[in-house]
Amino acid sequence: QVQLVESGGGLVQAGGSLRLSCAASGRTFIIYTMGWFRQAPGKEREFVAAISWSGGSPYYADSVLGRFTMSRDNAKNTVYLQMNSLKPEDTAVYYCAARRDYGLAGTVDAYHYWGQGTQVTVSS
Repeated sequence: QVQLVESGGGLVQAGGSLRLSCAASGRTFIIYTMGWFRQAPGKEREFVAAISWSGGSPYYADSVLGRFTMSRDNAKNTVYLQMNSLKPEDTAVYYCAARRDYGLAGTVDAYHYWGQGTQVTVSS
């Protein structure tokens, strides 16, 4: 199995920044792709960004393109989500996810392992 632990959420004013971290442990050698998703109250979980462990550029949702940056540290089995120019509509629980397959998928059902989530609240 693979365990994912997110950290770094919190409360920030609009226009501010936060950096989320997701540390993977366990059978990490079976994981090829990592993703970030978010879920606001009353809404479905939505894709934010994805990255391959083996290299290449991340893939982003249109709503965060140019504001969020996903990166990885293979030595630490950790991925990050740097969030800048935050907006109140970015408020959500952010989830880290891992996928056993190649491909920067943007759907919930493409991912096999999930973290517990971390709350991000952006005040106006």
